[in-house]
Amino acid sequence: MSFQSLNLVEPILSALRAKGYTQPTPIQLQAIPAILSGKDVLASAQTGTGKTASYSIPMLQRLSGNRASQGIRGLVLAPTRELAVQVSENLTQYGKHLQVRNTLVYGGVSQVNQVKDIRGGTDIIIATPGRLMDLIQQKVITLSKLEILVLDEADRMLDMGFIADVKRIMNLVPAQCQRVFLSATIPDAIQKLVSSILRNPVRITVAHEKGAVKIHQSLYYVSRQDKKALLKHVIAEQQMKNVLVFARTKHGADKIARDLTKSGILAEAIHGNKSQVARQRALSNFKRNSIRVLVATDIAARGIDIIDLPFVINYEMPDTVETYTHRIGRTGRAGAVGSALSFCDHEEMPQVKSLIRASSGRIQVLDHPFVN
Repeated sequence: MSFQSLNLVEPILSALRAKGYTQPTPIQLQAIPAILSGKDVLASAQTGTGKTASYSIPMLQRLSGNRASQGIRGLVLAPTRELAVQVSENLTQYGKHLQVRNTLVYGGVSQVNQVKDIRGGTDIIIATPGRLMDLIQQKVITLSKLEILVLDEADRMLDMGFIADVKRIMNLVPAQCQRVFLSATIPDAIQKLVSSILRNPVRITVAHEKGAVKIHQSLYYVSRQDKKALLKHVIAEQQMKNVLVFARTKHGADKIARDLTKSGILAEAIHGNKSQVARQRALSNFKRNSIRVLVATDIAARGIDIIDLPFVINYEMPDTVETYTHRIGRTGRAGAVGSALSFCDHEEMPQVKSLIRASSGRIQVLDHPFVN
């Protein structure tokens, strides 16, 4: 099955060919026709399955085909600034041959340029909920002409406490507006939201196991004091050029990055205490290989979309299987094979027991030189 078979217009097909896209992923194959039909959609798909393109492409096509209406006609809500930036980049790339403009709206930076771009005319807003509500209340943004709304990573919206804002935004959307929800998981709270907001939605589920089988998962049992040495050892031994390391805290992320850099392994940290400019600079440095290691907290890592990311390391274990799945989903994307390594100390054993049960034997326990 090719993108041509999905009845996409030539300007979009040309942009996809330029990016080297030939065949749609399973989520794209199902979601693109459903969204083009104008129906509400609820899609569940793991990170790394091509979900951003699955809604960006049909959104661009629908809005490019209807130029009679003026104003903001498309809205993508994202839980983090990083994801919002990534969505905007994708919309710009897929729509480079179309006259459809998009504008980023997020907090942590001055709103002056964002307001200027909106007042200059835009078709699609990509926004985090807090800043969007601010600009709505200032009457800079109105949603009265909205034709399609996408809620990306709905489960993370819930985790981060944005659901109240999402509900308020939904109340400002025209009744006839198409609504698309995407989520890695569908917890009860999201299901309740779906029932109250979506109308007879097309339901799409892409099995999570499809992404996981392309990720080699390994686990090291290691004392807390030896984690630092083990991290340097595996980076050197496996000659890692690009590795994303997860830390539990902002302070911990900074400490890991500083220690690696002192050892000659260039690293930077991204977390919520960093300015948006600093976070984007670190991510850009990582993408162009100016640094070898990016150390991130869970929230800051949302929206990191790097196709060629071979290694993810859990320096500290996450609290839930769901968070672990989100973390390792940063590697093994777009059909590539990735490796996920986890460091488990004695205090983290309860989380690991749950993880091993849920993994059905896919996590391999490895030996290392730092055994006490």
